[in-house]
Amino acid sequence: MAGMARVAIDARLTRQMSVGMKAYTQALLDRRAFLAPEIDLVPCGHGENFSIGEQIALPLEIARSRARLVHYPTQYLPLVRSVPYVLTIHDLIHCRFAEFYEAKVAWYYRAVVAPAARGARRLIVGDERSIEDCVRYLGAEASRIRVVPLGIEPSFLEAISVPPPERPYLFYAGNHREHKDLPTLLAAWAALPERERYDLVVTGADDFGDLHARYERFGRRLIALGDIDEPTLRRTYTAASALVHPALWEGFGLTMLEAMALGTPVIACSDAVPSPLAAAALVFAPRDVSALTRAIESLSSDPAAWAARRTLGRNAARELTWDRFARRIAAIYAEALDR
Repeated sequence: MAGMARVAIDARLTRQMSVGMKAYTQALLDRRAFLAPEIDLVPCGHGENFSIGEQIALPLEIARSRARLVHYPTQYLPLVRSVPYVLTIHDLIHCRFAEFYEAKVAWYYRAVVAPAARGARRLIVGDERSIEDCVRYLGAEASRIRVVPLGIEPSFLEAISVPPPERPYLFYAGNHREHKDLPTLLAAWAALPERERYDLVVTGADDFGDLHARYERFGRRLIALGDIDEPTLRRTYTAASALVHPALWEGFGLTMLEAMALGTPVIACSDAVPSPLAAAALVFAPRDVSALTRAIESLSSDPAAWAARRTLGRNAARELTWDRFARRIAAIYAEALDR
């Protein structure tokens, strides 16, 4: 690649995008001024997902940018793609757990995402575990898939002082969709012996209904925080006895990285933990309520092991910054342009 190369990026932050997708896109936008000396990253963004703007205005804006390459950082993209592109696949949960979604979702992945993945000069995923899924569900060539782990904001690497909570609690950060498997977390929490008096604090709406009465035992409380800002999130991680993440699968799992950066123990489903964090998390098999209950009990029964895991988690988090992420993405742009 000779001279400055213009790369367009779909810079939309839409309602359809997850928190992780928005963080991913915003990290690149925030660093575009120093992404790489040979890359001129140009934001383009018209239209909500599945709209006329996405299918007409966005391709026209990309064409007017005179970019040599486009980065689509999500699977929501125009059907007409006249400029060579790279595509990010965050996860294929909709394919792995098709039973959780409407039939039209499976159609979209077959008719739109799979052809787009096969036509991309490079396919970007957040963890090695996603390579096999891209080959299996999208028909992508493994040789064109590149792994770039997500990163952490600098604020999460700064130690903060938080007073001990009035009552110890376990924390879950994320949405409440079926693949997050909150029923396993609730059942394991309720099965704890009386001496383990943890509350359970979760982000998002209180949509638990009569589950409060079913699972709150020994004076424990199930507390839904709603939507919280980053400073509140950092404080909640820091004061938690552990982050518990029961999801059946994650493309990366940004909340686990954030918790580890702040020194919070992480207990997670084995299929959800990304490769760079695997050594620092205590894992349990998918939907294994008994194993999760035992893992939570180990917080008080095996403090030495958890001290070692905390150190491993902090060390891993220091290596996974958004700056490093952006440099690796820029290298993939250069690779795709040199093809």
